[in-house]
Amino acid sequence: MTVALWHGGVPGLGPGGIIRPGATRRQHAGCPYCEARARGETIDGIDPPSARPDRVYVTADKEYARFYASLYGEGDLYRVEAVGEMIETTEDHFPSFTVEAARVLGVYARAVLLTPKQRRRQYRRWIDADRRALLRPVPGG
Repeated sequence: MTVALWHGGVPGLGPGGIIRPGATRRQHAGCPYCEARARGETIDGIDPPSARPDRVYVTADKEYARFYASLYGEGDLYRVEAVGEMIETTEDHFPSFTVEAARVLGVYARAVLLTPKQRRRQYRRWIDADRRALLRPVPGG
């Protein structure tokens, strides 16, 4: 079974386009989270710098990717395929991977902005995913 992969971020790509590591998000003036991230820091653990800036992040969760497209600042949401080795990441509790690059298969949404209601829904999903991860039995434990 092939799992659909998604990426939310840099806008303007089309099918066949290659997403490479190193894209930086737009800084929003006066945003303390943006300023902390630019310094390589985090505020209350929210939106820390990526652990692997040398790789591209992809996920099997479309709404998680949509959230990151919105964080980019009107970024795009893409259906992608991995280019190179796919390594699972545990930075968040959504099914996510890092890859050498990602090839755009299709554009799902352009200039993604989330409403406050959509953002709250994603935060609730995040809390639920974190809670489920805490309740998961530890192998061999």
